[in-house]
Amino acid sequence: MAYKITDACVGCGSCADGCPVDAISEKDGVYVINTDSCVECGTCEANCPSEAIKAE
Repeated sequence: MAYKITDACVGCGSCADGCPVDAISEKDGVYVINTDSCVECGTCEANCPSEAIKAE
């Protein structure tokens, strides 16, 4: 199951800080998940205070 960062993201970086495989990066205040690197552990979704990360 892939994860996606939605428009509800507030740009806090909690998802990237908690990612065990560094699959989340930021560019110009927008965070994205590299699906090739993601191990689908769900840590990003659990760490997101704005509930902006959803499993697809």
